[in-house]
Amino acid sequence: MDEAHQADIPNWIQQHSVYQDLMRLDVGDSAQVYVAFLVYMDLTEVRGWSGVFGVSCPELQAVLLEGREKEGDTVQMIYPVPSHRSIKHKVLRCVLDRGSPMLLCVVASDSSLVYQRLCDGFLTPDPPLEIQDQGRRQHRKRRIQTRDTQVQHK
Repeated sequence: MDEAHQADIPNWIQQHSVYQDLMRLDVGDSAQVYVAFLVYMDLTEVRGWSGVFGVSCPELQAVLLEGREKEGDTVQMIYPVPSHRSIKHKVLRCVLDRGSPMLLCVVASDSSLVYQRLCDGFLTPDPPLEIQDQGRRQHRKRRIQTRDTQVQHK
């Protein structure tokens, strides 16, 4: 890690055991290790993920994180990336080929995080929770039933 970047990192982070473990993975990119630590803290302290730990990815010279969103869920791979870094399809393919569901986490210079779920192929989204299907057919069907009911009463 260069000394200029080291000076930007608060001392408590440098002394944190997880940060030191991530540095020991020796990926050669201190900025990526720093964002991996920020994502680790968000996942464990804010979002309540369990079993989160760093994994070295020599092909990308990056630290990936693995963890579970909820106890008993499948392990997910998280790829933390500084926002100034461009990402190529080949890089994403390398992470997706590991076989775990993947989250890409882009970390801005102000430490804000944006997560994007990636998959191999198309992923059908879950339907919205608040919207109920009240299409025209259902409405017409109810109107017809009401009219039939009125005819029977006459």
